Amino acid sequence: MKEFNYIIIGGGCAGLSLAYELEINDKLKDKTLAIIETREEYKRDKTWSFWKVFNHNFDDCVIKSWNNFTINTSENSHELTNKKFPYQSINSGKFYKKINSRLSKNPNVFFLKSLKEINSENSIIFNSLFNRKLDKSELWQHFQGIEIETPTNIFDEEIFNLMDFNCDQRNDVHFFYTLPFNKNKALIETTWLSNLEDESLKDYDLQLENYIKNNLGIKNYKINFTEKGAIPLFYPLLENDNKVINIGSAGGMTRLSTGYTFLNIQEHSKYIVKNIEKINKVKKFNLGKKYQFLDRIFLKVLEKHPEKMPKIFFNMFKSSSNTIIKFLSNKSNLVEDISIIGKMPKLIFLKALFY
Repeated sequence: MKEFNYIIIGGGCAGLSLAYELEINDKLKDKTLAIIETREEYKRDKTWSFWKVFNHNFDDCVIKSWNNFTINTSENSHELTNKKFPYQSINSGKFYKKINSRLSKNPNVFFLKSLKEINSENSIIFNSLFNRKLDKSELWQHFQGIEIETPTNIFDEEIFNLMDFNCDQRNDVHFFYTLPFNKNKALIETTWLSNLEDESLKDYDLQLENYIKNNLGIKNYKINFTEKGAIPLFYPLLENDNKVINIGSAGGMTRLSTGYTFLNIQEHSKYIVKNIEKINKVKKFNLGKKYQFLDRIFLKVLEKHPEKMPKIFFNMFKSSSNTIIKFLSNKSNLVEDISIIGKMPKLIFLKALFY
């Protein structure tokens, strides 16, 4: 059976980002790489969005950038502007095409369907897949988004709506998210922070239809694209194995309080490539212990007091836009952390320390 220097299990965002980083840094000139991926073809299946707090390799895959955004509750609306850190959305189809086009030119890179096809005994393995079924009773961010196109110009393409809580909460946490790509095209997403056991929350099509017609006042539109997903807002227990380095969500690259993952994957990929010759001996990369601690408390409050979350989120965004963006992107300093924490209701967060 064929052997490879490196094996990446899962050719999605994390796996391909790492492969691309290895390739552009000439780490695959005299090393072989196998990417284990079961899909038959790559096509647009996701939209990844984030605040650009550092440079990345995929500006040419960005659909749109914004410097203005709003957050809404049923009672209030707040608009923020930030010129320093634009919010960007990446088209996964362009991302896949860019990376696969580059990798296809390297004869040392192979795509395979199963790990059983190769001898992995002497390989360095990077894994982006969860190796066991995840607990549906835990907290998840689950969502469905549709890109709609209208026959007339409706949207203000200069501002996006990050969170609109003016919708049915059903005793959980629910908001809508609107990204206008141009004046007549936008991605609209219904998002829940809840467990996955309540099937009644998954009537996504009806939720989107009602929101578009009743909240946005749009009666006539066509759907160009649909995406659906569920992000675990907990760190899954993975077996310790010195031979396997977990990446992506499996490697703890999802920020639990937000679900943001894309830029964390890019940072982790750069760290791996920088240390590739001694990767099994260097310190494990993480998003920061303080964020893990603060996120755990935040999510405890969310589980215990879902009805308070629209106001809590709204108050968080009363901080300066630089402060809140850096905090949500794991780049805040202590003063900025204190500023965010100061916006939280003290008693319920203190109680969360002890449950």
